[in-house]
Amino acid sequence: MGTDKYRYIWLGIGAVLFLLYPLFFTLPFPRHLMIMIFLYATLGLAWNMIGGYAGQISLGHALFFGIGAYTSTLMLMKLWVSPWVGMLAGGAISIGVSLIIGYPCFKLAGHYFAIATIAIAEIAMVWMLNWDWAGAAVGLTLPILPESLINLEFHSSKAPYYYIAFGLLILALLATFGIDRSKLGYYFKAIKGDLEAARSLGIHVTKYKFYALALSAFFTSICGSFYAQYVLFIDPDSVFPLMLSIIPCLIATLGGVGTIWGPVIGAFILIPISEFTRIYLGGGGKGTDLILYGLLIIIMSVYQPFGLIGLIRRLRKKEAA
Repeated sequence: MGTDKYRYIWLGIGAVLFLLYPLFFTLPFPRHLMIMIFLYATLGLAWNMIGGYAGQISLGHALFFGIGAYTSTLMLMKLWVSPWVGMLAGGAISIGVSLIIGYPCFKLAGHYFAIATIAIAEIAMVWMLNWDWAGAAVGLTLPILPESLINLEFHSSKAPYYYIAFGLLILALLATFGIDRSKLGYYFKAIKGDLEAARSLGIHVTKYKFYALALSAFFTSICGSFYAQYVLFIDPDSVFPLMLSIIPCLIATLGGVGTIWGPVIGAFILIPISEFTRIYLGGGGKGTDLILYGLLIIIMSVYQPFGLIGLIRRLRKKEAA
């Protein structure tokens, strides 16, 4: 009980520090860096719902990110609907798409499932590259609207984007915490641990895989909508790339798959590496962040397969002993 009390105290202190961050760091880049960390931590948590808890390794989550980005953008440009409504619509469409693609893909196992998700995301990207109504390869530039929360556009400061991204992260953390502590989470873990054993105990394996994929797709789609409003320009290369499917997987793997805080820790390590190599190395250093990602993942896979969360838990056990 005492440990839990101190844990909540530290969480409260951390939340206050993050809320005060924009007041102390007023330049655009420090705020942008934290926005990207929050965004990718949310993506990592979303992927973790299907890949970490249910054990279904999806490498096609860029599909849902792109659906969220394009749905909110097209609804704003064609129908003048609020981006918030478009964000929810994109989430709903992503859930529907996840159910459609889940039916054939869940008949596959292991790396075949992963390959199928990659193929579907790549097909979607090619389709968007040739869909003239949605901007095709040229992309879409979002209209500049008056600065307001309703329009989800802020031109004078990145602080509002910071707090919205932080709110999305908190929402994903709460959802993950609920999954981890609920019957749903135990079913996911059972499916991941031993599919046939879970089925023999009466768990409707396919149904709970659908639940995991739908939840994961919804949060990934919301991130896509937020990203579109943040950068005010999207094209298939920016919201459907394969790396956008792989990075959340790497983030969760580094931090610790199937855990609440693993993807958050992974994002706080990998995203600064990406941003700083982009700034200091520029085009000449393109791919350096991926090399560093690969090195970190190899080291963790060999020496600590349960990620940084597993390492922390092991050190705590040694201290307790």
